[in-house]
Amino acid sequence: MMKTLEWARAHVAETIELIQEMVRIESPSDDPAALGRFASWFRGMAEERFGARVKTARGGHLLCEFPLPGRRRYGGRILILGHYDTVWPMGTLTRMPCVERDGRLWGPGVLDMKGGVALALMAVKALRELETKVPARVLLQLNADEETGSHSSRALTEKNALASRAVLVIEPGTGLSGKLKTARKGVGDYHIRVKGRASHAGVDFEAGASAVLELSRQLLKVAEFTDIAKGITVNPGVVAGGTRSNVVAAEATAHVDIRIAKLRDAKPLDEKFRALKPFDKRCSIQVEGGLNRPPMERTKGVARWFREAERRGREMEVEVEESATGGGSDGNFTAALGVPTLDGLGAVGEGAHAANENMLVDRIADRVALLAGLLTPSSE
Repeated sequence: MMKTLEWARAHVAETIELIQEMVRIESPSDDPAALGRFASWFRGMAEERFGARVKTARGGHLLCEFPLPGRRRYGGRILILGHYDTVWPMGTLTRMPCVERDGRLWGPGVLDMKGGVALALMAVKALRELETKVPARVLLQLNADEETGSHSSRALTEKNALASRAVLVIEPGTGLSGKLKTARKGVGDYHIRVKGRASHAGVDFEAGASAVLELSRQLLKVAEFTDIAKGITVNPGVVAGGTRSNVVAAEATAHVDIRIAKLRDAKPLDEKFRALKPFDKRCSIQVEGGLNRPPMERTKGVARWFREAERRGREMEVEVEESATGGGSDGNFTAALGVPTLDGLGAVGEGAHAANENMLVDRIADRVALLAGLLTPSSE
């Protein structure tokens, strides 16, 4: 591992240049043309500089295979999973330029997750140049829609995960120590729509049935579904209703975010939402939605790969820690299939999705080396 770490340190400047190239090609999730430009550039770059064989799947998702030393003598595959779409709209670079300053790289998508993509490419390059035998084929999958729910990429992700012995997710680590993620909450949303009866608030108040008041009472009930001890949170995040202050509201809606730590809690929670009944019988309630990302639970397989990461860290004299998070990633899908999944292997920094998004330059080398080490595990 020390030899790999030394290689990574010698190539930090190259890694920084690669990250900056990626960040400067903006790729917001909702801009097909921008995504296409990034994908086209990435395909040519990865083939020319990293010897990759790149295919573009339906939806713009990229699949990259690499010729690595020793793989023909072994079987199986390791899937490196990431995405190249970002939450930032076109033109963000004008106010958030990609620059290196104060020991950090700054810019939209630098942490989440173009930095992680570059680390994965450099890890593969290290293995090739050091002629390290790799006991599995390596597939890098970069999705184009992770930030908007992975609707078109989920089936592809699950298919490739089931054909792999493990999944390494290059999402950012947790906090400025870069903790790996061995558990993530499942994520879902519900849309509650209440229909009432409109009337003039002054002339005919009693003839009305306020959808706003009904929804308010429903949200108080929904808030009770939160169970912190079980890792269940329910958050009514967007609420709307009514037309004018002098009209008893005929309609009101709420969008509710849910998070669960255990898959077994999904069905009981869903049943609670479906069982909502109006307090005012003149109103009606419609509930839609549900869980869209299952939780990533810390299984024995996940723990085994984390221990391997710990061991690789000790070889470099770098402490590797683990964490659980309420946020979801494409690793939720792969872990739910029972495929050992280790997340948070990407860049170390802070400010993902925020104006201060950045990654630490002095953590580039050890993250490249750690990824390379996990592609040559001592045991599984």
